[in-house]
Amino acid sequence: MSYERFAYIYDHLMQDVDYDGWLDFVNRQSETYAAEGKDILDIACGTGELSLRLAGNGYSVTGIDLSEDMLVMAQQKAQERNIMLSIFQQDMSRLELQREYGLITIFCDSLNYLEKEEDVIHTFRGVYNHLKKDGLFMFDVHSLYKVSQIFMNQTFTHTDDAVSYIWDCFPGEVPNSVEHELTFFVADEKTGLYERVEELHKQRTYPVLQLTEWLAKEGFEVLDISADFTEQPPSDDSERLFFTCRKK
Repeated sequence: MSYERFAYIYDHLMQDVDYDGWLDFVNRQSETYAAEGKDILDIACGTGELSLRLAGNGYSVTGIDLSEDMLVMAQQKAQERNIMLSIFQQDMSRLELQREYGLITIFCDSLNYLEKEEDVIHTFRGVYNHLKKDGLFMFDVHSLYKVSQIFMNQTFTHTDDAVSYIWDCFPGEVPNSVEHELTFFVADEKTGLYERVEELHKQRTYPVLQLTEWLAKEGFEVLDISADFTEQPPSDDSERLFFTCRKK
């Protein structure tokens, strides 16, 4: 996966994403399950849109991401909005921070970018080790239904004056995985010409039972599983699954 070029058009493509839905989810679950304070580690924070919303709602936020370019954009936004945001470049499956947090999140299906089972397990273990006693871990993933029925062998397109794309989805090399071949056409403001940018993104998901078994083995109690930004349990056609866990 490469975000080097993708980072600079990411926000344009994500402008309709429901970041406020994730914020509401964190606030609701934090209140329901009595979070251990307002300090939060936002893993895979990207360009900082959710991190900045969390900070604006009274959280003390640390953000990490694998992409240096994403983090540069997140820091620029924080400075422009006069918001304190600590950011670090790290791989979520190899967390090495010198403190513990009351809350840790991994949203926007970022966990699905881990292609190996052991990397998911290592991520859960790292999260556990960086949580305070009774701290909360919240994350979301694509459902099996979304990968197999919504993505697989489909083509999506988008056209506007600034950015257009063709998005082709193909079966991945391992079970319950998908490869996204993205071709962007990005307008140059000075010349009006379009630059072609190509990206390959790989994602993999897992059955709910498998995820809950890994979580339990690493020391988590699964408090709640819901779907699609609602408080309802998953159904056969749910697309995004939300987990709320507590460090036992």
